[in-house]
Amino acid sequence: MAIKLNAEIRKVAGKGAARAVRKNKNIPAVIYGENKEPVSIELNGHEFEMLLGQPSLRTKLFEISVSGNKEDAMLMDIQYHPVSDRVVHVDFKRIDVNKPVHVVVPVEVINTEISKGIKLGGVLNFAVRKVALVGLVSDMPEKITIDLSDVTIGDTIHGSDLVLPKGISLYLHQAELAFATIGGKMPEEADAKYQAQAAAAAAATAAKK
Repeated sequence: MAIKLNAEIRKVAGKGAARAVRKNKNIPAVIYGENKEPVSIELNGHEFEMLLGQPSLRTKLFEISVSGNKEDAMLMDIQYHPVSDRVVHVDFKRIDVNKPVHVVVPVEVINTEISKGIKLGGVLNFAVRKVALVGLVSDMPEKITIDLSDVTIGDTIHGSDLVLPKGISLYLHQAELAFATIGGKMPEEADAKYQAQAAAAAAATAAKK
């Protein structure tokens, strides 16, 4: 479901005009893309900052009503004040909801507590925590999860192993990336190594006699 926002046209551009917008507790913003002229707008500051608590805003469709017109867009950038940490500017990019978009979403590992490999003493190396996806914004997930339940020592989860929603695919060379690995030695390997070391030590001792 799209996030609906109401906005007003900013008739005057520039830093001074943007400061005036912020002084009124609103937020200056811009909508660009789709081979149309950029439009400078201002958002209700309280309304927008209430949205910031929602996860994965950059995967969502925004319907922005401006002067009676509706713009379908995605959130591209939020600029914050370096001291107060308040939002000072927002960038939106127009999209065609019937065309694929390129979005980066977080990757999350689950079931580490019951993972076969970790129970055997393995160590998780969670190397790549974001993945680039392509698909319609209506199909885009907020995140991708890696289930570690059946992953054991020596296993590697590549991009090609990720479970993606229908209609969503990996962007460019993500398939070859190693997202997560469980390193370490299997118990029987560790035991064999110990026995070999013990035998070598015994042989060295016998040779000295």
